[in-house]
Amino acid sequence: MRDQVIDDCAAKTGAVEDYPFGDGVAVFKVAGRMFALVSLGPPPGAVSLKCDPDLAVELRDRHAAITPGYHLNKRHWNTVALDGSVPDDELQEMIDHSYDLVVARLPRAKRNTLTS
Repeated sequence: MRDQVIDDCAAKTGAVEDYPFGDGVAVFKVAGRMFALVSLGPPPGAVSLKCDPDLAVELRDRHAAITPGYHLNKRHWNTVALDGSVPDDELQEMIDHSYDLVVARLPRAKRNTLTS
């Protein structure tokens, strides 16, 4: 499952994989801004994703595997344990949502380079 999350994040337009925190965490950025952090430690692993604050609370209430962002702003980030309990399509939606939130906050010129 972790490999699929990494592939999904890497497939985003303009996504760059980086390791600013060492070899244990793959960080995915768009235009220099983080949208996903994937732990590379022992299975099952986890992914932290940016999230609208109201939706973040709703997702945490719905899934035990979703908790406030580990070492991140707990209001704007969720950490999802990749234990298979969150359906794949819902996890994909969370990745898309995180990416879209970051892209929406980019200056127009940078956003335009991603869509053209």
